[in-house]
Amino acid sequence: MGNIVFRFTKSITMKLFHFVKFVLPSLLCLPACGQVEQSIGGPCEGCEAIYESSIAFEKLPAADTMPGFNADGIKIFISGKLLKADGKTPAANVIVYLHQTNAAGIYATIGNEKGWGKRHGYMRNWLKTDVNGNYAFCTIRPGSYPNSNNPQHIHITIKEPGKKEYWIDEFLFDDDPLLTKEARQNLQNRGGSGIIHLQKEGSILKGSRTIIAGKNIPGYY
Repeated sequence: MGNIVFRFTKSITMKLFHFVKFVLPSLLCLPACGQVEQSIGGPCEGCEAIYESSIAFEKLPAADTMPGFNADGIKIFISGKLLKADGKTPAANVIVYLHQTNAAGIYATIGNEKGWGKRHGYMRNWLKTDVNGNYAFCTIRPGSYPNSNNPQHIHITIKEPGKKEYWIDEFLFDDDPLLTKEARQNLQNRGGSGIIHLQKEGSILKGSRTIIAGKNIPGYY
């Protein structure tokens, strides 16, 4: 009888040892080991549109042309770098989702949109930063919403590896008369300033923006 009790106790002890040594650490590791994406940035209506790309994330280019580039409007080229939270290290493989109005200030549709495309329109695109954190896109200068004082802007959502998507300050234009002193003061500078100074080069206007991941983003760590 004593041997039976001993073997039973030993079996339970070994199973408990195995659980504590091997199973429990793996359970505790789930968030820390990146198996659960970090949710950051607060409410983000429409940010899930970042997952509507028709191209797999791993195949996205770092530079592309926005649909609607050949429509009427002022042609612009925007490029820049996306840096990690330290403001120095290039952030590679960050997904960038862009959407904007046309020159008339309308989120234009062509009739076959699905998901968030019904609201964001067809002038939207997806990029992925290269190994040096670079991104670039050609588009037309968006118009302000009709009968509004809203500055011209291009929306941007980003998704870093291992983190949930979050929005940052829109691309804005320094020479936009609607971008008043008051409007500038109300900007949150999420990801850093989104105000771009455009300079004419040939038939196109060019501007650049450096984005710092996590800057002024609630819950970022």
